Amino acid sequence: MGGVRIILREDVASLGKVGDVVTVAPGYARNFLLPRGLAVEATPGNLKQLELKRQVLERKEEELKKEAEAQARVLEGQTVKIPAKVGRDGRLYGSITSKDIAAAIAEQKKIVVDKKKIVLEKAIKVAGTHSVAVRLHPDVEARVNLEIAEGAKSDEGGGKTEEK
Repeated sequence: MGGVRIILREDVASLGKVGDVVTVAPGYARNFLLPRGLAVEATPGNLKQLELKRQVLERKEEELKKEAEAQARVLEGQTVKIPAKVGRDGRLYGSITSKDIAAAIAEQKKIVVDKKKIVLEKAIKVAGTHSVAVRLHPDVEARVNLEIAEGAKSDEGGGKTEEK
């Protein structure tokens, strides 16, 4: 038996990703994929339209990559200072999060970075200098140096103060 060629409009786990042209059983296409809008028939017109969409997406992806490379050149090797509350032995109260790092980069370097693009190998819980990767694009990454310094000194006693 022959199959039907279709173009996927959404990712389908057992078939492929958006834009893939696949051959499936006629009943599967007719009764499941087409009615749910997961696919369209692979007619010459639809194939041509798919190719035009791919070209537009490739151009857009290229522009995003160039923009990310420009940001990476600015950020690479830069030092960002983050004040933190530090206790004994240089240990922080809490930790520095990717949200804190993104806010510091935006404030000091005037580059908006999504907190999800900051890659922390482990939690930053000690004052000092740390190197952090910022993945601006799947192919573009920059390393930023964080300088965690005492911004708010805690009391050295570490306990509650009694009032009389």
